[in-house]
Amino acid sequence: MFNVKKGERMDFNEFDRGVFVVNVLGIVFDAENKKILIGKRENDPHIEKLSWCFPGGRPIYDEDLEHYLKLEIKKKTNLDIEIKNVVFAKTYPENRKFLSIYYLCEAKSGGEKAGESFSEIKWVKPEETKDYFTTSLHPKLEEYLNNL
Repeated sequence: MFNVKKGERMDFNEFDRGVFVVNVLGIVFDAENKKILIGKRENDPHIEKLSWCFPGGRPIYDEDLEHYLKLEIKKKTNLDIEIKNVVFAKTYPENRKFLSIYYLCEAKSGGEKAGESFSEIKWVKPEETKDYFTTSLHPKLEEYLNNL
């Protein structure tokens, strides 16, 4: 078992497997208009070519993952959401140390506007998502989106 003190950085190079930086991401779906909310990031420090993406972020250890997903989406989009279920998990060919867990969400209240880390947000049709993303979009996730 490893122990990292607060303020210290973990050296991922000392592990050959099983240690990831976890991100929780929301596929915020508007069922009435059949659109998904995406946000534009600029100069991501971890994935160089990241531009448009789903809202979310890294959770803190104090609460469950869904709690932090709601907080992150609120900070980035000004929306309060309801989480429906987990739909997918993946690592990225661009950086295998990142593990993202995708949740299907529904906007409940709040007027959407770009917030923390996003310079812009927009609603797009599920099949248009791949046209915006500059990083990998897993084929199974793309299929899921296209079937919403």
